[in-house]
Amino acid sequence: MDRVRSTFNNLIKSERYSRFTLQPAEDGERHVEVKLSDGDADDTTEVTTEVVGQDGGSPSFRPAPPRQSRRHIYFMALATLLIFVTGYLIGNISHRKVEPPNTEPGTTVSPVPVTPPRFVPVTPPPFVPAPDLPLQWKDIARLLTQKLSSQAFDESLRDFDRPRRSAGSVEDAALAIHISEEFEQLNMFPWTDVHYVQLQTPDSTRPNRVLFGSDVFEPAGYLAYSKTGTVQGKLVYGNYGRQEDLDVLQKKSVELKDSVLLLRRGKITFAEQVDNAERKGAAAVLIYPDSQDYNYQADTDLYGHVHLGSGDPYTPGFPSFNHTQFPPTQSSGLPKIPAQTITANMSTRLLQNIGGPEADAISGFKGGFDSVSYRLGGIQNVTVEVNNVLVNTKIRNVFGVIKGFIDPDRYVVLGAQRDAWGSGYARAAVGTSVLMELAKAVKEMVKNERFRPRRSIVFASWSAGEYGNVGATEWLEGYMSSIDKSVFTYISLDGIVMGRGSFTASASPLLHSLVENTMKRVKSPSSSGTLYDMMGQSNWEGNTLKPLSVDDPAYTFVAFSGIPAVSFHFTSPNTESYSYYGTNLDNMDHLNYQTNHHTSETTAAAAQFAGLMALRLVHNHLLSLDVTRYTDVVDVAVMPVYKRINQLVQSGQLKGVSSTWLSSARGSLKRAAESIGRTIENSDLENQKSCRTINDRIMRVERNLLSPYVSPTETPFRHLLLGRGPHTLASIAEATDMKQLRVQLALATWSLQGCAHAMVNDIWDIHETI
Repeated sequence: MDRVRSTFNNLIKSERYSRFTLQPAEDGERHVEVKLSDGDADDTTEVTTEVVGQDGGSPSFRPAPPRQSRRHIYFMALATLLIFVTGYLIGNISHRKVEPPNTEPGTTVSPVPVTPPRFVPVTPPPFVPAPDLPLQWKDIARLLTQKLSSQAFDESLRDFDRPRRSAGSVEDAALAIHISEEFEQLNMFPWTDVHYVQLQTPDSTRPNRVLFGSDVFEPAGYLAYSKTGTVQGKLVYGNYGRQEDLDVLQKKSVELKDSVLLLRRGKITFAEQVDNAERKGAAAVLIYPDSQDYNYQADTDLYGHVHLGSGDPYTPGFPSFNHTQFPPTQSSGLPKIPAQTITANMSTRLLQNIGGPEADAISGFKGGFDSVSYRLGGIQNVTVEVNNVLVNTKIRNVFGVIKGFIDPDRYVVLGAQRDAWGSGYARAAVGTSVLMELAKAVKEMVKNERFRPRRSIVFASWSAGEYGNVGATEWLEGYMSSIDKSVFTYISLDGIVMGRGSFTASASPLLHSLVENTMKRVKSPSSSGTLYDMMGQSNWEGNTLKPLSVDDPAYTFVAFSGIPAVSFHFTSPNTESYSYYGTNLDNMDHLNYQTNHHTSETTAAAAQFAGLMALRLVHNHLLSLDVTRYTDVVDVAVMPVYKRINQLVQSGQLKGVSSTWLSSARGSLKRAAESIGRTIENSDLENQKSCRTINDRIMRVERNLLSPYVSPTETPFRHLLLGRGPHTLASIAEATDMKQLRVQLALATWSLQGCAHAMVNDIWDIHETI
C-alpha cells in the first residue's frame, strides 16, 4: 500500500497544505491559512496567500485557485484506472480460501478471516505561534507572575541582606559593583552615575550631648543636616510637634520662644517637626520614641535627617558632580536650630522632672510611659550640644536598561534605595531584591518568550536615600533637560514590605486608575482574592490611597521634576509606618515577625504589583496615565481658594480681585483633558505616529503643573497641587498678606491655563478647544 500511495502522489503532483489557525485573544488575533504548492513545470515551491477581512473580522489567508492543464486530466484518468485495479486485487486476495498445510485431503477448513487495513489518522503537532507574533497582555501578566514566585525571593533576600550599608561606605560601593555586574550578565548595558555630596555625620571626637540637671546624655543616634552648636532653653513637651500640638501649648500660655521642644517621634517627619518648632521660635528640638507608638527596647537609638527637601542641601537645584563649579549656597530647607534624637530611657528622665502644667486629657499629649505624667514644662533648663560634621562623600547610582522596540527613548524607571543606617532589611534589602528579580524576569521574557516592550524600562539602584533621596535627586538635577521629556513614570520600590494584611499607595492622580487595575490582578498574600478585594472594592480609594509626603521617595519625582510617580507598601493593619525604620533593629527577624514569617510571599506579591504596573506602561499603545483623574483633584484644590477670595472681597480686605479667572483656567484644564479623550476615540491606535503624538500630550500634564515662576533653589517642590511653598493653591487659600495673595493667585491661574494649553496638540487648536 505504501508503494501504491507513493505512485499515486508522484503521478498527480497534488497540492499540499500546511494549515494553522490562531485563536482569538483579548485584543484580537488573526486567523492564518498558508498553502504550499508545487509548480507544474519547474518543480519550484511557491507560497500563495490572499488577505481577507482587513476591516471587519479577523484577517485570513486563502490559497489562489489551482491551475488546470491537459496533463492533469491525463494523470487523473490513469489514477482512476490504477485505483480500480488495485481494489480488485485486494478484494480477490482477501476472500480466497486458504488451506493450511498438513491437512488431510477432502477435509473442510473454515477460511481464516483477514482484517482489512484501517486508516490511522496522524495527530498534528501542537500549535506553536510564529516567532514574530507579539505576546498578548494576559500572556505577559501570567508569565511575569509565574517568574516572581516566593521561592525566587528566598535566595535573593539572603543575597542582599548585609549587616552594614551606610551611604558612601565600602559596603555600599561593593554592593553597587555587585549590582552592576548582575546587570552586565543580563546584557542590560549598565552604567554608573557618580556624585560627590555633602553628608553630615557625628564627630567621632566630640559626641553630641544633652545636659539636664546632673544628667549628661551622649546618644549615638543623630539627625543629619541639623544646625551645629550649643543652645540652652526651657524644656517644653510638645507631643508630636504638629501645628495643632503647638497651638495647645500656646493656649496653655507655655512660652515656645527660645525653648527646647521635646517631641515624640511620629505622625509627621523629623524635618517637619523641626520646621514647625523653628517657626514658633524654639531654640532646639529633641525627639524620642514613645512606648505608645514604638514597642522596642528603651535604649534604641534613632537616626534620620531634618532637611526639609531632597538631594544634597549644599547644591540645591543643581547636581553635585563637582562642587567647585558652583557658588557656595544652601537649601532653604536646612534648619536654623539644632536637633537631636534621644532614647526612650533618656526621655523618661527628662519628663519625670520637666514640671509645668498638665495637658488636657482630650489633647492626646499623654504617651505610654506609666512613670511620668507628661507635664508641659517651661520650668527647667536643658542644654543641647550638636557637633556633627560635613563629609564630602562619593556616591554611586547604578543603572541597567531593557530597551523598547518601538519607542526606546521613552522609559519607565523602577528604583530602589541601596543604603541604610544599619542593616536596613526592610528599608533597602527588600527593594533591591525586588529590583534585581524584576530585571531578571523581564529580561528572560524578552530573550526567551518573545516579549517586545514598546518602551524602555530603566532599573535604578540609588545611594544616600537615608539622607533625603540624595542619589535620586542628584540624578534628576543632573539630567533634567532630557529626563523630563523621556521618563513618563517612576515606580519606587523602597519600603514596599512593612507587614502583612493591608496595603497602601501614594501616587500622582495620573496613576490612580493604573493602581486600581493592578490591584485587581495581584493576589493578596494574606487572604483569598485580590488586593482589590482585600482593600474593600467600593471604598478602595479611601482605604488605600494616601497623600504623597515630603519624605516619600516618589515625592521628589512628582513635586520637583513633574514626573508621575507611585510608591506602595504592604503593611500590617492599623499601622501608619514601619516602626524599625531609622534604627539598628531593621533586620530580617523583625520583618519576619511583622509578616508572620511570610516575608518571601509578601515580597513576591509586591514584585508582581510593581512589575505589572511597569509592563502595562511599556506594553500598551497608549500610556496608562488617566488625565481625567486630575480634573477632580483640581476641583477640590480650587474650592478653598474660591471661598477665601470671596470672604476677603466681602470683608473689603481684598479689592479688584475675582475668582473668575481661576474658574476659567479650571474649566480650560477640564476641556483639554476631554479633548485628549476624544482624540483617542477618533484615532487609529495601530498607527505608531498617532500614538506617540497622543502620548506626548499625556506626558505634558504633570510637567506643566510645575510653576515656572518659582526658583528650584528656593522652592524646589514647584508643583501647584502637590508641592510646598507660597505658590501652591493650598498656600494661597491660607494667605494673609494681600499683596502676596494677588501675585500668587495670578501666577497660579496662568500656570493652570498654561497646562491646559500644553495638553492641546497644535497651537492653532487652542482657541477652539479651550
